[in-house]
Amino acid sequence: SQSCNLYGITLITGLPANLLAFYTFVRKIKQNAKPIDVLLLSLNISDLIFLFFLPLRMKEAADMKWNMSYFLCSVSIFIFFTGICNSIYLLTAIGVERYLGVAFPIKYKVKRHPRNAVIATIMFWMSSIVHCSVVFIVQYYNPTNTSIPEKPKQNACYADFSAEQMTILMPFRLELFIVFFCVPVIICCFCYINFILILSRLPNVNPKKRFRAIGLALGTLLVFIVCFMPFSVSHLVGFIGWYSPDWRVYALLASTFNACMDPFIFYFSSSALRETLKLCTRGLVKRLSCCPRALCCPQKNRSGEATLISP
Repeated sequence: SQSCNLYGITLITGLPANLLAFYTFVRKIKQNAKPIDVLLLSLNISDLIFLFFLPLRMKEAADMKWNMSYFLCSVSIFIFFTGICNSIYLLTAIGVERYLGVAFPIKYKVKRHPRNAVIATIMFWMSSIVHCSVVFIVQYYNPTNTSIPEKPKQNACYADFSAEQMTILMPFRLELFIVFFCVPVIICCFCYINFILILSRLPNVNPKKRFRAIGLALGTLLVFIVCFMPFSVSHLVGFIGWYSPDWRVYALLASTFNACMDPFIFYFSSSALRETLKLCTRGLVKRLSCCPRALCCPQKNRSGEATLISP
């Protein structure tokens, strides 16, 4: 199906890029850790966990129904939602860190410490885990004491809810819309708009740095619009109508692209990753340009004439 193909594209493109970023960030933190490195590594880990569980979604899309255990359905949805919520918070924190670095360069440099970023990331993870644990509550909420089926109704994972489950789920989705979308978007817009304005007023700013700042702002905004907005709007629409919209499936599908779009944020935010990518590119080009000796070097035949052996 098309959903399975899109999941596959996300996995194929996102996994190598995130693995390269993970190697770079771990190495950078071991050498000289900065708050931005801690935030980027946490976002990178969140994406990797999301990608490792993505094959479960691919199998569901390929089978066009949920054929695995009921508990595994809850786990996969929990990981899915936790990754989205955590990524939103971390992207917002990266925007705040970039803004503070240019708006208050002296004060922020004095107070900047990786420990603060570690504390912030732990808080983000805990908040996302606590909020998304409602998945287990909703799945197993059974006030009528009827037996829970081995598999979700209609062979779908987290798609069919009773009236009692909706009383828990709908207010929770409204909270997600406000806390995990509206507030972060407002903060990100404020930080990046001022970030770009401040850099544009500085006379001695390197044009490449200004370009990366614009790229970071536009990349983050694009992630929010493409990946998070449809998913979040479905929460609001569902709460107003007190139902789960049919197009919510496509909104969830769009949110998976977050894992393959975040590497662009990593690129514009981390000089270490840009250097690693440059070295990898140079090594790859050098290897491709070096042909085997037998194929590229002239050899003499029996008559002593030089010949070029071609593949």
